[in-house]
Amino acid sequence: MAKTIEASEATPVTPSIDPAEVAKFSAMAADWWNPNGKFKPLHRFNPVRLKFIRETAERHLGLKAGALKPLDGLRLLDIGCGGGLVCEPMARLGASVTGVDASEANIKTALTHAYEQGLKIDYRAGTAEGLLASGEQAFDIVLNLEVVEHVADPAQFLADTARLVRPGGLMVVATLNRTAKALATAVIGAEYVLRWLPRGTHDWSKFVTPEEVETALSGAGMKPETPIGVSFYPLSGQWKLTGDASVNYMIVARRPGA
Repeated sequence: MAKTIEASEATPVTPSIDPAEVAKFSAMAADWWNPNGKFKPLHRFNPVRLKFIRETAERHLGLKAGALKPLDGLRLLDIGCGGGLVCEPMARLGASVTGVDASEANIKTALTHAYEQGLKIDYRAGTAEGLLASGEQAFDIVLNLEVVEHVADPAQFLADTARLVRPGGLMVVATLNRTAKALATAVIGAEYVLRWLPRGTHDWSKFVTPEEVETALSGAGMKPETPIGVSFYPLSGQWKLTGDASVNYMIVARRPGA
């Protein structure tokens, strides 16, 4: 059984891939990267958030819009990276990517897939707290995507991850709002009716309101922007940015400075 790295363990580690395990983790990687498999909801959601991250970075960091590798020279951290569905596109855009996940199995899966794709990504099994404890250098961009609703103390987690953003750098938070609409659609609808996700994936009581995210980030010295909603359109099967942040939403925050 793969070991899970607990938040109390200080230093993230980069697991090696045992040749005897390659077949197992290749199979897991194939599952993660199958657009019609159990991670299908993430694949559907990915295009809109990848475009948003790229355009946000271009706008805030003065990058050349439309460049082949606009993130070239930038250090990017993806907290809770899973199988690497965001890390790999960010690496292809030129970023020096670090992916951190509490599950060593996820990290080995991501390592295997990146190797198969010829991509160099710094994957580590660990936590944001572990990065801070090890004295990790701050990043230009920190991605905090679909993670905060799964941690024990969202405010502390947001404050800790904010410390990993360099002066002038960005954080992008994507999470679920604690509303009746989110309970009906993201939990009851997605898990029990449509069965997009396994039952029990989300605990509605742990969903975080935009106001709570803004308060935590502001208290950590960040400057959050207005939340942007992300809504699903059943007829087209696509996710789109909207003004409705009552279910899924994203918040961009910048650390003032150079």
